[in-house]
Amino acid sequence: MTIGIDKLNFFAPHLYVDLVDLATARGVEPAKYTIGIGQEKMAFPPLTQDTISMGANAALPIVSKEDAELIDLVILGTESGIDYSKAGATVIHQLLGVQPFARAIEIKQACYGATAGLLMAKDYIQSHPGRKALVIASDIARYGLATGGEVTQGAGAVAMLVSDNPKILALEDESVVYTDNIFDFWRPVYSDNALVDGKFSNEAYITFFSTVWEEYKRRTNRCLEDFEALCFHLPYSKMGKKALLPVLENDGATDSVKEKLLTNYEHSILHTKAIGNIYTGSLYLGLCSLLDNQPNLKDNQLIGLFSYGSGAVGEFFTGRLVPGFSDHLQTEAHHNLLNERQALTIPEYEAVFKEKLPQDGSEMKLDTQADPASICIEKITDHQRYYYKK
Repeated sequence: MTIGIDKLNFFAPHLYVDLVDLATARGVEPAKYTIGIGQEKMAFPPLTQDTISMGANAALPIVSKEDAELIDLVILGTESGIDYSKAGATVIHQLLGVQPFARAIEIKQACYGATAGLLMAKDYIQSHPGRKALVIASDIARYGLATGGEVTQGAGAVAMLVSDNPKILALEDESVVYTDNIFDFWRPVYSDNALVDGKFSNEAYITFFSTVWEEYKRRTNRCLEDFEALCFHLPYSKMGKKALLPVLENDGATDSVKEKLLTNYEHSILHTKAIGNIYTGSLYLGLCSLLDNQPNLKDNQLIGLFSYGSGAVGEFFTGRLVPGFSDHLQTEAHHNLLNERQALTIPEYEAVFKEKLPQDGSEMKLDTQADPASICIEKITDHQRYYYKK
């Protein structure tokens, strides 16, 4: 029995900031953003979108009524949760009409949470063939105006329907996970913005990838040549390449292997360039980008995936493209979503950035008509968020 990703979709808010405009406003040479870290646009959420609504919007197009009756597990991976106690997955469960006898949980481990959820879902389907699980990665990366991390902000969600006999990617059993207690990136409960040791975080990411890759090779006797592509967690589009290049050299990869993996890496970062950092969803946004933008992928090819969550947990796991996978992608919808977004001027972006939902129990009604998304926050009252499904 094969188990894996049966359906796959992502969502990004309809607003974005052009990073050339942002660089100009901040007195920075634009190439530092567009070439130095490899980012072009930054998705930004209006008040009508949060991790719950974005996750529901990502899942809505791929969860049919028949799927909703078979889903036993709804998992939301996020580090941008809106409640210390109540899982956002319970709201998504309701918005999607999932049958009531299902588990709904939220997982936090920085950018690794959704991967934990995906592999948990795989194990569940292994013992419950014929049933399904919905795994959602949804986050808002926020560092503050005119901060060092501002250019690596972003917002969005990825939804994955997990089943046996999947139509897109069959997950393999062997994986390598590595944990170390470090402070490269964290956000105390009293802080709205994350704290980051940028240099150390980059070094930790590279070290974790090298560590899990070496152990994976030892356990499986596989090598780089076996893979058609490697997908990475992408806090910005250049990060994965920084980890990949030394491994290509250390492993003595041939020129043809280097060309193949680096070419496919470039396909895997196109969506990230247009959206920015979406934390838990970044790896899976990269997978979407590879599948959407590389027309030469073939059935049964092996894809490697590296998940990294600061603090820190890293995991390398693999999947094979299912025969006929290309017939089940959301490529056209993804490109339409990105092309139909609205650019914010820098004054507009800064004004939206400063807007906040009430935190004192007072009521606020929001203009859902200004947001083209199918699911939006409709109002806040008595410390509760109410969502509107158009």
